[in-house]
Amino acid sequence: MTICLCIAGKLLSAGNLSDRNNKFTEKKLNLIQEWDKTFPENDKVRHSKVTFHNRYGITLAADLYIPKNAEGKLPAIAISGPFGAVKEQSSGLYAQTLAERGFLTIAFDPSYTGESGGEPRYVASPDINTEDFSAAVDYLANRDDVDTDRIGILGICGWGGMALNAAAIDTRIKATVTVTMYDMSRVNANGYNDIMDADARYELRKQLNTQRTEDYRNGSYALAGGVIEPLPDDAPQFVKEYYDYYKTERGYHKRSLNSNDGWNKTSSLSFINMPILSYSDEIRSAVLMIHGEKAHSRYFSEDAFKKLKGDNKGLLIIPGANHVDLYDNLQVIPFDKIEQFFNNNLK
Repeated sequence: MTICLCIAGKLLSAGNLSDRNNKFTEKKLNLIQEWDKTFPENDKVRHSKVTFHNRYGITLAADLYIPKNAEGKLPAIAISGPFGAVKEQSSGLYAQTLAERGFLTIAFDPSYTGESGGEPRYVASPDINTEDFSAAVDYLANRDDVDTDRIGILGICGWGGMALNAAAIDTRIKATVTVTMYDMSRVNANGYNDIMDADARYELRKQLNTQRTEDYRNGSYALAGGVIEPLPDDAPQFVKEYYDYYKTERGYHKRSLNSNDGWNKTSSLSFINMPILSYSDEIRSAVLMIHGEKAHSRYFSEDAFKKLKGDNKGLLIIPGANHVDLYDNLQVIPFDKIEQFFNNNLK
């Protein structure tokens, strides 16, 4: 018989107290070693593959970028996004570029996607995906070449919202950048521009829960589909912009959900009832939010910024830029501003 004691919020098993000292084990992942990114390799940066685990036991895969000839302990940045992308796309470009500018960086695949572990595949979760950022901080804080007091994060698109949520809960994060941010809870619960009411949400819940029944019966999870193809002539402009990135040579990747068959259909359920930015007003560390002037999603950043408090928060609107421009357009992405922000706040 095993007796469990709850002491100061910790669950201890009297039958096996030594379990708390056991090392975590990470599931072995089959990582592609050759360069398969959507952007060219930078000869000023050393690249390698690494893995780490989150507190749900999921092993995450990441690309590590270190400036060549770097010495001592470096400031570090964990990067992920866009929502439905993989680390070989936009987040990797950001990571490599910031490494060239003196930071140790990782671009990671979130749980259940890309080269990272987790079953079933292609599930999104407001809790687990926020945890993925904190797990990346766990990993960086335990590297000998990282200054543990100088760790930041950067989230693109849907992972911008996850980054803000992580900054609200994880005090080890000293600076946060969001780029072309989506609030995934808000868009799933309310639709674009908040056009859904309670009745529309109820109908959406009915549809998604019917899908749950079908998935269980079929023993597999139906996928929602990535960016639509072929592209209809009357597609909204922002859908055309997504197509131009995810479905063309510019940004297509074989492991990208948006480039292929998308998330499983029921992933939206958890976001509807779990608003991820509830405590963003309690973020004390520095935040820089970046969005394009012409982006359909601009209101997400502007509204989220209004909730932030303190004189260490900033909103930067890029003139003429749309949502996808900030994925990979080096003429538009304000890397000088991002570098300055991290240098000023990771010290």
